[in-house]
Amino acid sequence: MITKTPSSIVVLLSFLSCFILNIYSQNSSNTPIDSLLIKLSSEKNQEKKLEILNDLVDLAFQSDLNLAKRYARKGVQLAEQSQHKIWQPKFYEMQGRMHANLLELDSASINFDKALKGFTEIDDKKGQATTYFKIGWVHKRQGNIEAALKVDLKALKLMESIDDKLGIAGAYNRISEDLTKQGRLEEAYEYALKTITLCKEQNFNEELAYAYTAAGDTQIAMGNSEASFGYFDEALNLAKSLNFSIFDIINFSNNRANALKRMGKYDEAKAAYETALSTAQDVNYGNAIYVITANLGEINLLLGDYEAALKYQLQTVATQESQGDVSNLTENYHHLSTIYEKLENYPLALEFQKKALVMRDSTAKIESDKTMSALMTQFETEKKDQTINAQNTQIAQQRKTQILYIAIATIFALGLLGMFFSFKNIRKKREALQTLNEALDAKNRQNELLLKEIHHRVKNNLEMVKGLIALQSAHLEDSATKDAMIASQNRVQSMGIIHQKLYQGTNLGAIEMKDYFLNLGDGILDSFDAENRVQIECIMEQLELDVDTAVPIGLIVNELLTNAIKYAFPNTENGKISIQLEQKANDILHLKVSDNGVGKVLGGAAKGTGFGSQLIQLLTQQLDGIMQESNEKGTSVSFQFKHQKAA
Repeated sequence: MITKTPSSIVVLLSFLSCFILNIYSQNSSNTPIDSLLIKLSSEKNQEKKLEILNDLVDLAFQSDLNLAKRYARKGVQLAEQSQHKIWQPKFYEMQGRMHANLLELDSASINFDKALKGFTEIDDKKGQATTYFKIGWVHKRQGNIEAALKVDLKALKLMESIDDKLGIAGAYNRISEDLTKQGRLEEAYEYALKTITLCKEQNFNEELAYAYTAAGDTQIAMGNSEASFGYFDEALNLAKSLNFSIFDIINFSNNRANALKRMGKYDEAKAAYETALSTAQDVNYGNAIYVITANLGEINLLLGDYEAALKYQLQTVATQESQGDVSNLTENYHHLSTIYEKLENYPLALEFQKKALVMRDSTAKIESDKTMSALMTQFETEKKDQTINAQNTQIAQQRKTQILYIAIATIFALGLLGMFFSFKNIRKKREALQTLNEALDAKNRQNELLLKEIHHRVKNNLEMVKGLIALQSAHLEDSATKDAMIASQNRVQSMGIIHQKLYQGTNLGAIEMKDYFLNLGDGILDSFDAENRVQIECIMEQLELDVDTAVPIGLIVNELLTNAIKYAFPNTENGKISIQLEQKANDILHLKVSDNGVGKVLGGAAKGTGFGSQLIQLLTQQLDGIMQESNEKGTSVSFQFKHQKAA
């Protein structure tokens, strides 16, 4: 059942209309997307709007990941506003998939966790399984193959429980990939062949392309280069015939080039890599860009072009280290060591050789875990044998002492009778206490529900205020007044998100700030139409704060983000804004908001009305804090607040 909140939906529809017109003007040549945007702008039914946004995500995913991410985010917002339990996890999964393909792994994990929670609440087993697949993909990028195999096996169980043949084939493919990465190649190849057979029997042609890929991966790991080329070539040709997305075509092309490289056809492989890299860069496919860059580094090493190899390998390692992606990092360290050795730079060759050894030892934990598992099995078996022998000895001893136990039991019988009546009285008291506790629990649940409803209504009222400001600002022509109205909208929004997190979360007394900052940043970027030129990153661990602290900090961050987007990047320059919030010793909170923009001109005239700066100072005083500002390489504003931990 969908709960409607009229005031919130009116505001959202107004916001979506502006968004749609903007996207329409930017994509006038994309007829299918244009048609859907026009249909979306005139559609009144919420269910159909969500369906149209889903179609927009699918279309944009074929060529523009960032555009697809924006449509997915709009789907999340509309599904949350309308409390649509079916569509909420679907759009979280879509948004996570876009983040993952752009190698934004932390954001991908957050969205996949929300999707899994939503699918579990509505008992959507297929949704849970497909989300597990994507969580496993992130684990593999982070080098945690054991965790990836664990979630892929969970997905297989779910698909088998609903007898989803296509889902089962997908699970087989992923398990084959996991086993290949663990070096269990025979098992991996068996799973790949099972997938190929199942796909051919059921006419699952799209999944068959991935099954060929899994078989090719195992064959290339076994050293059967020509066999792997055959599988990869089948996968690429099938994908082209079925009009797969450009991202899949890039992946399949890279796999085929890998086989050519292993076959010793270096020039042909290099040409294929360069074509794939150019295409990946055209569509901003981050995941493929660094993988193909690594392959170009290796192929140039094999061709003896060490300077070109060095350039590609350094780019690859830098990307992997910055993203926390340890897949194939040991191999890439080895390549860098070899390249530096060929260039006679022996200190750096030794440094990267050491890094490769450290990484190898850390990833070798899987084999160590296998050995430990075998030892534990042997230990448990021996322990059970010892327990059986001890039990036999104990039985013999019990027979000798049985008479003594009977005598002792008789002596205690009368005592137990008296204890029975005592326990009976205690039981009555416990039952009365349990009844009282149940009544208190019911009262607590009622109070919690009422408090959530209060937060929900406050959030809706703030949305209404925001909508009224938006409607008023639409009739203003003075740019300064209009900017002030937009700033007021963002301040109301920052408080509204606080109350939304409170009624949606499990802890009514605290806010998780990282997720809050991500939502706040997205909203501000939307309000200034700056999503394509400004990136907001949240460099912090998860941290919960009480409401009295979270609200002023949220308003401070709102003002700083607004100022940075308005003034730090003139002439539509691209930029980056970083938010850091951490709990230090002695209950001190450290907040830092920085950008890489133009910074403030010393002695220059202040921009804007100055109200935002006054508000920041007042809120800093309210929190008994200290503010410091630096204008080196952009603008950086730091705060220190005294803080009492949230209950």
